[in-house]
Amino acid sequence: MEDALRQFLSQVHWTLLAIVLAGSLAVLAKAADWLVSEVVALSERSRIPKVVIGATIVSLATTTPEAVVSVLAAMQGSPGLALGNAVGSIICDTGLILGLISVMSPLRLDRKIVNRQGWVQLGAALALVAASFPWASPGAVLSAGGKLPQAAGLLFLLALAVYVVQSIRWTRDEREAEELLEEFEGDVATPVPLVLAKLLGVLALVVGSAQVLVVAAVQTATRLHLPDSVIAATIVAFGTSLPELVTAVTAARRGHGELALGTVIGADILNVLFVAGTAAAVTPAGLQANGHFFLLLYPIMVSVLVIFRLGVIFSGDHLKRPFGLMMLGLYGVYVVLTYLIPGT
Repeated sequence: MEDALRQFLSQVHWTLLAIVLAGSLAVLAKAADWLVSEVVALSERSRIPKVVIGATIVSLATTTPEAVVSVLAAMQGSPGLALGNAVGSIICDTGLILGLISVMSPLRLDRKIVNRQGWVQLGAALALVAASFPWASPGAVLSAGGKLPQAAGLLFLLALAVYVVQSIRWTRDEREAEELLEEFEGDVATPVPLVLAKLLGVLALVVGSAQVLVVAAVQTATRLHLPDSVIAATIVAFGTSLPELVTAVTAARRGHGELALGTVIGADILNVLFVAGTAAAVTPAGLQANGHFFLLLYPIMVSVLVIFRLGVIFSGDHLKRPFGLMMLGLYGVYVVLTYLIPGT
C-alpha cells in the first residue's frame, strides 16, 4: 500500500502533491482532535483515568507505524535500522514531544500513576540496553557494538503481555465515580463499546493520515533535491512518531495533559517491548546494535528518561517547565550529534 502510494506520488504534478500534503495534514489534525474527544469520552464512561488509556490503547495504536517499520526492516536484512527506529522514537517521544508540551503548558501529574508507569518506562529502556550489551567483551562495546538476541525479543513480548494484563488490573482498582465532563453531558447514554469502536476508528485515521503525510513529505523533499541523509534523519525518523506528537499536542492544548503524558510514557514502553521485541523475535540472528548505539543513541535515550524521572520527583502537581526545556534541549543536541558523528 505504501509502495503504491509512493510510486503514485512520484508521478503526479506538483499541484496534486501539494493538495495531498495539505489534505493529509488537515485530516491528521482533525483526527487528533476527534481522538482526544473520544479518549475523554471513554475515560468518563468507563471511569478509567485518561493517563491509563493514553498509556495503553492510544500508545499501542500510535506505535504501530514504528512496529511496522522495524519488523519490515529486520525481515529485509536491516536489523540495525529496526533497532534504531525504536530507540530514536523513544528519544523523539520523550525529548521532543514531552519536552514541547511541557514547555507549552505545565503538565498536571497524577503522581501515583505517572510514577508507576514512569518506572516501567525507564526500566524497559535499561532492560533494552542491558539485553544488547556485549557482556562477554565489554571493552569492545564502542567498536564492535552488541546485539539484541532473538531470545530477548521473545522475553520482551512476554513482558508486554504481563504489562497489558497488569495495566488492566491497575485500571480495575482505580475506577472512581466522577462527574461527567460538561462537553459530554448530552451523550451520557452512549454505551462504552460504541465509544471504544469510535476511538479505534479515529486511531486508524490518525495513523493512516500520518503515513500518507510522511510519504508525501519525503516525495516533496526529494523533488527539492534535499540529501537522502537529511530526509532519513528528519522526515522519516520524525514521521513514525507523528501520531504521538499530534495526539499529545492536541491533548495538551485542550487541557488534557494527563492524556498527553500517558500517550508518551506508554509509547516509550511499547517501543521497547512491542517494537524492538517484535523485530528481534522475528530475526533469528537478533538485532545488531553497533558502537554508535552505545556512544550516542543509548546514552541520549537513558539521559532524557532520567531527566523526566527527576522532573516528576522534584515537581509538585505539575511538571515544571525547566525540565521540559532540558528534555527539548537534549533532543536538539541529539539531532546535531546525529549529523556530526559519522555512522549515526
